[in-house]
Amino acid sequence: MTGIPAHRIRSVVQHALRSDGDYVLYWLVANRRGTHNFSLQYAVEWARKLAKPLVLFEPLWLDDPWTTDRHYQFVLEGMVDNERYFAEKPVTYYPYLELEQGRGKGLIEALAKNACLVISDDSPCFFSPQVLESVTSEISVRFELVDSNGLLPMRSSERVFSRAFDFRRYLQKNLREHLNDFPLSDPLAVGGIPPKVSLRPLIYRQWPITDLKPYARSKACLGKLSIDHGVGVLPIRGGTHAAGQLLQAFVQHKLERYLEVRNQPEENVSSGLSPYLHFGHISVHQVFLETVKHAGWDPGHLSEHVNGRATGWWGLHDAVERFLDQLITWRELGYNFCAFCPDYDQFETLPSWAQQTLEAHAGDSRPHVYSLGELENAGTHDPLWNAAQRQLRSEGRIHNYLRMLWGKKILKWSPSPRQALSRMIELNNKYALDGHNPNSYSGIGWVLGRYDRAWGPERQIFGKVRYMTSRNTARKVRVKHYLQRYASHDQ
Repeated sequence: MTGIPAHRIRSVVQHALRSDGDYVLYWLVANRRGTHNFSLQYAVEWARKLAKPLVLFEPLWLDDPWTTDRHYQFVLEGMVDNERYFAEKPVTYYPYLELEQGRGKGLIEALAKNACLVISDDSPCFFSPQVLESVTSEISVRFELVDSNGLLPMRSSERVFSRAFDFRRYLQKNLREHLNDFPLSDPLAVGGIPPKVSLRPLIYRQWPITDLKPYARSKACLGKLSIDHGVGVLPIRGGTHAAGQLLQAFVQHKLERYLEVRNQPEENVSSGLSPYLHFGHISVHQVFLETVKHAGWDPGHLSEHVNGRATGWWGLHDAVERFLDQLITWRELGYNFCAFCPDYDQFETLPSWAQQTLEAHAGDSRPHVYSLGELENAGTHDPLWNAAQRQLRSEGRIHNYLRMLWGKKILKWSPSPRQALSRMIELNNKYALDGHNPNSYSGIGWVLGRYDRAWGPERQIFGKVRYMTSRNTARKVRVKHYLQRYASHDQ
């Protein structure tokens, strides 16, 4: 029935399809957009096949441990974009903002009760096994998840890759066949979807639709929600419109300089798309297509050589290939790990050699030990580290190169490697717009040895884990103006 690759579809509730249901229900979780979306495309195909209306349910709950004004405003701006976009489409869009924790309890069960089937997004950090178990116990109809995370279907290989080099070789061997399987740019343009349906009055009475715009644009309205108001909103806007503008600005004005200065903290040539990819406001497929279109690429440029190198395989300029390596290899490597290792945020999932060497040095004397609060408030003796932490607090990101130093210093200044891991996760997920993402856990894990090898000489605290210093970092990259920009002041 479906044009969606089989590897991208996963059944999590084996109940029968309910052909006499009122509608097909698509629950937007990780792909919060109406374009380039395999999950939405799959839901459209079922709506056409069953001749049933399509309901799109996009909730924003209050039960996430890292719920802040910063993250909520970004997501709400995306919901406002979606409300506008879907109003012109043959679907029923039902956005739900939980105004008090627990008020949304029972809603997904009530919606599923009248559905032919339920479809949602297969994303490891949004749907942990524990969350899935809780959700599936409430759904008594067929429930399927669709993977729209990357160019390579997340579950096309059961293997967990321990090195980027090995994963890159796997991509070079296998990605070619998947480059013909891209989602439709507008799955709602195909026609044949029955007219919109009004949900049953009970739904709207018990779980009414809230006017999203005031919450997306007013600090006073956000202040009414029981979330962390200590992490302020950012000037950048969330949503599909902002994501599209950012993508165009990147490919037209920054891409050609990406290789040359991407590691320089004083330059701004990164795409800035990470939070939009994280919250599903833009698709990696769209980013890829716009990038290679700008670069004048076609599949005939692909190299026949499988060598695991970061450049040379796509047949494009090195700057473009380096960006694609970040977008595809490193990004999807994180999804590979989180998909098959449900304890991806635990110390025990680090490579054995890294666990052993860090544990062996856990009792080493530490010249400086800072509390979590001191780290959070950039209260260390190291100006460069403090600047990186201030950037995280004020902008929701750290320059990619300095993010590595940021993590290494937390390892050095924490009472133990396990506490260092916990602190990196807490600070990153609290302040970074793209926190609680497979890429975040890849970066944090790398600090502690994941995707890396043992290094010598063996050192205090680090053991055989790769070592970094602020002094050496300042020698390799320009940081004078970076230090001035994020000088000590309240953020």
